[in-house]
Amino acid sequence: MSEKDVTLRVENVTKRFGEFTAVDDLSLEVRAGRVFGFLGPNGAGKTTTIRMIVGITAPDEGRIEFW
Repeated sequence: MSEKDVTLRVENVTKRFGEFTAVDDLSLEVRAGRVFGFLGPNGAGKTTTIRMIVGITAPDEGRIEFW
């Protein structure tokens, strides 16, 4: 697959709430036509990650791009 097949890129994203780090240095790519899910225990940062991807919450560090 080529670079143009990437539809979502998350690079080195971190989100903190005060002293609590909800997401720490997350990087991932989702390619066109793929289905991606988030699994993990309570408090693992799933909802925070999705809120950053859709633009509800801004990351403290890193960047999120979609095409």
